[in-house]
Amino acid sequence: MARKRGLQLDDPVEAGRRLAELRMERGFNQAELAEQLGITQSLISQYERGELRLNAAMIARLIQVLGVSADELLGLQKTNQNGKKPSRKLLRRLEQIESLPKRKQEALIQTIDAFLKASQT
Repeated sequence: MARKRGLQLDDPVEAGRRLAELRMERGFNQAELAEQLGITQSLISQYERGELRLNAAMIARLIQVLGVSADELLGLQKTNQNGKKPSRKLLRRLEQIESLPKRKQEALIQTIDAFLKASQT
């Protein structure tokens, strides 16, 4: 049994927990991730609950869709929070903002800038 940093690589419950965490960080719900992978939502749920073990083919597909390394997915390396891609949830909101009229976009950006400036002080 391979171990690194106290994690068991063959523990499907731990792998499922990491999968759920990464999925949520990337802004996917189970159905959206399943659609991207071409599988059912119930399979995603079974992986996340540790009822199914991730096989090599599924790991390869997950790292592509989630934009993480296999080491991150398997828990051998912490996820890189600084260089991570924006979540799908954030990207969807940005698309909605871009569809607004220019004046409303500018007003919203000013509001966001003011909020961010206030939170830094």
